Amino acid sequence: MLRRDLLKTSAALLGGSALSMPGIARAQGSKVLNFIPYADVAVVDPTFSTAYTTRTHALAVFDTLYGTDENLQPHPQMVAGHVLEDDGLTWRMTLRDGLVFHDGSRVLARDCVASIRRWGARDAFGQVVMDATNEITAPDDKTIVFRLKRPFPLLPLALGRASSLVPGIMPERLANTDPFKQVTEVVGSGPFRFVADERVPGARVVYAKHTGYVPRPDGTASYTAGPRAAYVDRVVFNVITDPATAAAALQTGDADWVEQPLIDLLPMLQRSRDINVEIKDKTGMVGCFRFNHLQPPFNNPAIRRVVLQAVNQADCMTSVAGAAPDYWQGDVGYFPPGSPMATTPGFGKADAAQREKLKAALADAGYKGERVVLLSGADVPRINAVCEVMRDVLVQIGMNVDFVAADWGTVVSRINSREPVEKGGWSCYCTYWSGMDQWMPPSHTFLRASGARGATGWPDSPELEALRNQWLLADGEAAQKQVAAQLQATAEQVVPYIPLGLFKQPIAYRKNITGILAGAPVFTNLRKEA
Repeated sequence: MLRRDLLKTSAALLGGSALSMPGIARAQGSKVLNFIPYADVAVVDPTFSTAYTTRTHALAVFDTLYGTDENLQPHPQMVAGHVLEDDGLTWRMTLRDGLVFHDGSRVLARDCVASIRRWGARDAFGQVVMDATNEITAPDDKTIVFRLKRPFPLLPLALGRASSLVPGIMPERLANTDPFKQVTEVVGSGPFRFVADERVPGARVVYAKHTGYVPRPDGTASYTAGPRAAYVDRVVFNVITDPATAAAALQTGDADWVEQPLIDLLPMLQRSRDINVEIKDKTGMVGCFRFNHLQPPFNNPAIRRVVLQAVNQADCMTSVAGAAPDYWQGDVGYFPPGSPMATTPGFGKADAAQREKLKAALADAGYKGERVVLLSGADVPRINAVCEVMRDVLVQIGMNVDFVAADWGTVVSRINSREPVEKGGWSCYCTYWSGMDQWMPPSHTFLRASGARGATGWPDSPELEALRNQWLLADGEAAQKQVAAQLQATAEQVVPYIPLGLFKQPIAYRKNITGILAGAPVFTNLRKEA
């Protein structure tokens, strides 16, 4: 597989003399942070794509009404605070002073209302918020009022969502764009502004410090909560898809931070006295095999169940992280290990003998030899590796697999198609979700089964939707756990997607970078010494 082939070249690159990496200006001093993301930022609209490159972009450029700390607890961010009225049915939020968009205009309450409505049409958690809301209004420039149908104590957590589909606040004129059309003009109010004229698609993305940004004066900096102070003037995303080249750039000082170094390269990086290797997202990353529920053959739940029983999570995760389970684990169900909602799944340990028997089960389920288009993000090793494993699984149970390898940006674009494979559509693909996104039902995008309203793949299951609503109304954690167990059991029948195991992806950065916060990559609080 790719990760093993890379070892041959990585040793030479990392053990050789210092090289100057193409496209990276090394002599930029302590005010420029050179960051190597796992893939290019293909989509700049914070609520248009679930790709984590879009999330990282959004957390730099946009601010949210509430922030989320490293323990997944919400805190006021753009709002100075809120008061509850009418037995919790009315939330009155007041914006803090000093909020300015990157175009110089003031952030007004009506901008926030329009932004939240747009986010609420796209995000799973946002849809839950909107379903619980009668109206959102802006009675004046600094006041946002939510009038709810029922008490919804998770509202600050939803509005501070700091992962996929960030509820970033943008000007009303942009937020009024159709939620299902991408906004390409990037105007946020966060600590960094997007420098559009320096963007080179597939190679370079640039952010400059927003000099008008006023951090919160109180609290402790933790993920997106507390003061979001920018201490570097520029953050430059250098898109390097070859992991060995990225690691070499880090070792020579041409790069400051590699978001997702290849696991095989970590021992070499750890031997360097100038490099730190750490796990910052303690919730891990859950591998996911997503089906297209609209098109054959995976519009048939019986066929999806056969594939579920053919998966071996250990095979998937060792393809990414190696045999030693330092960075991965199996027995991952529809809620990640560590979540109080997690239960042990009834799948994930199949072997070759079982897959041979599943050939007959696949035919009995109604599979007729349809072409299965499996999309692979070839430039993202952790994605490509599990795609190769799942291709083998599908072939072993008798499926006609068309393995389509492309760059991740192309995959992200293609999965929006609802057309059949003969017209450029797709059947399945692999991706990852941070454990923080799957921690509980309302934030769990891939467990949402609302058909056309849902995320790519578009599963439709009234049973799953009813259980999610039941979880929201459950009284206390014990009752929530009972509902979560029912969700797990129902998901194993509906199979909106298949969990492929969990691994904890370390970051690697040079030791002259201090203050990197826990969670997904954010560029506030950190400093770069000369």
